[in-house]
Amino acid sequence: MLFLLGYYFKNKAGSDDKKHVWMFLGLGSFLIGDLLIINHNNIVFLGLSLLFFSIGKVFFSFNFSHKNDFDVLRLVPFSIIMFAYAVFLISIVLNGLKEFLVPALVSFFLSLLMFQFAYLRKGVCGKKSYMYVFVGVMIYIISESMMAIKTFKQHLPFEDFFIMMFYGISMYYIVLGVIEGQQYKVNLS
Repeated sequence: MLFLLGYYFKNKAGSDDKKHVWMFLGLGSFLIGDLLIINHNNIVFLGLSLLFFSIGKVFFSFNFSHKNDFDVLRLVPFSIIMFAYAVFLISIVLNGLKEFLVPALVSFFLSLLMFQFAYLRKGVCGKKSYMYVFVGVMIYIISESMMAIKTFKQHLPFEDFFIMMFYGISMYYIVLGVIEGQQYKVNLS
């Protein structure tokens, strides 16, 4: 995560300081969440990590947002699929959530919000930027889902390797896509 922060700092383009700050705050929040999740068996560290990951998702959502109009009808099938996925995942881990039910629901809602904002970037940024961010967020949700199953339900084969691999790839793609989008806007100017 430190390398991604440095990579973003070195390669950021454009003059939208708000977007840069949101990206740095998002990556910083994810870094703190990463450090706290190492001890996920401790209820306090787990709760704090969920909080920092949620804050990071909010900052990423701010970064992905835009002021352009979008087709609401395009959002309906996407929302139905995401709702079905959320119900499926929650049905798997529900019994193990106990006191983490509300924080986990809020965290997953913010993941879906981040996913929706990434989806709504289509047509607003370059195709390469859109694909990197969208695929990155999709891979992040897979990583987060695996972590939820591991933490609240049951262990998975090679869980730590796959969770970290997907998480690392997702963050790299998101950062790469945001940088690509900034360079696309600068080149249009």
